[in-house]
Amino acid sequence: MVETSFKYVILGGGVSAGYAAREFAKQGVKPDEVAIISKEAVAPYERPALSKAYLFPEGTARLPGFHVCVGSGGERLLPEWYTEKGIHLILSTEIVKADLASKKLISAAGETFKYHTLIIATGSTVIRLSDFGVQGADAKNVFYLREIDEADKLVEAIKAKKNGKAVVVGGGYIGLELSAALRINNFDVSMVFPEPWCMPRLFTAGIAAFYEAYYANKGINIIKGTVAVGFGTNENGEVTDVKLKDGRVLEADIVVVGVGAKPLTTLFKGQVEEEKGGIKTDGFFKTNVPDVYAVGDVATFPMKLYGDIRRVEHVDHARKSAEQAVKAIFASEQGKSISEYDYLPYFYSRAFDLSWQFYGDNVGETVLYGDSSPTSPTHKFGSYWVQDGKVIGAFLESGTPEENKAIAKVARVQPAVASLDQLATEGLAFASKI
Repeated sequence: MVETSFKYVILGGGVSAGYAAREFAKQGVKPDEVAIISKEAVAPYERPALSKAYLFPEGTARLPGFHVCVGSGGERLLPEWYTEKGIHLILSTEIVKADLASKKLISAAGETFKYHTLIIATGSTVIRLSDFGVQGADAKNVFYLREIDEADKLVEAIKAKKNGKAVVVGGGYIGLELSAALRINNFDVSMVFPEPWCMPRLFTAGIAAFYEAYYANKGINIIKGTVAVGFGTNENGEVTDVKLKDGRVLEADIVVVGVGAKPLTTLFKGQVEEEKGGIKTDGFFKTNVPDVYAVGDVATFPMKLYGDIRRVEHVDHARKSAEQAVKAIFASEQGKSISEYDYLPYFYSRAFDLSWQFYGDNVGETVLYGDSSPTSPTHKFGSYWVQDGKVIGAFLESGTPEENKAIAKVARVQPAVASLDQLATEGLAFASKI
């Protein structure tokens, strides 16, 4: 079988791969030294677009419009860019075996790829209801959204089931963004999740109350405290309804499931040290195996700001960790040193005319400030998280770029606060003076 060798191999074709490729080019990599191996059929793209403008009936996003690195205001890396830089894009290629000891990767087609340095950027895969044995979960028009081919199938179904009924299973990122997108497409939307409020990993009850009421005002039916336990189908195998644990049955022409993701680390089990569900790395994203790095969703890394180790599933970290790893690789080769990764957690989302950003850590006591009425014309409000007398997390809905920079600075600096009441009164002004 064919055997190909590269100095550097990036395994995975997502956001991290694209940003790593750009950093390799910046560092002056020679032609034919780098290869990206991806099971997807297209060059790396900004994945967040799939749950937003990709599904919109107007102002629709399509490739090549959102190839990396446009998501962070950089140059769009079209397939030709990789050719010009001498970076090999090996697409539609699934790696089924990784032998880190002999530095070999083997594809489903039997090809062997050898490398000197490997960057594991395999990302995450969605958790499927069929993993839990939910009856009918493999019905037609039950969708998951992770890759562009899945988004294409969902777009086709939206057109085919025009003005129909949609059920969104899950109340996290995907649930909120897809419920909005389906409603914009004039679907009758129900969103179902088991928790007491939406986005429970980040939102407080106070923050969630705004979004739930706002969505309800848009006509979205929110059903909390229950889960999908089965799906009805017609003679064509298409989904017709969603059966809930509380006994209710919801009609459905389309179902979209967003119940979480899990890092794709199976290829490396037993070969590399793992922790907290990911591949353990240092502040340069080096693993315990020589010449092997792990970035993005799969990496568990030291969170310098908080003195612990974490795994982060977010596009911002996917970009920055990839750049850090490549810089570290070149520094190591040149006998130089770079600073350890010093990441400030950052999350954001956009839906309808809403746009929020969060920085820092969401532990401790919380202070809600501003106008969090769902019928407010400005709907600008925020929250701080306070621990040991310091503000360590900050959230803001509908902030300006300057205001978002201010809350980011608060989360980084962690200023002391005299009292929670005073913080609530000052609100955004507190961040603006730091």
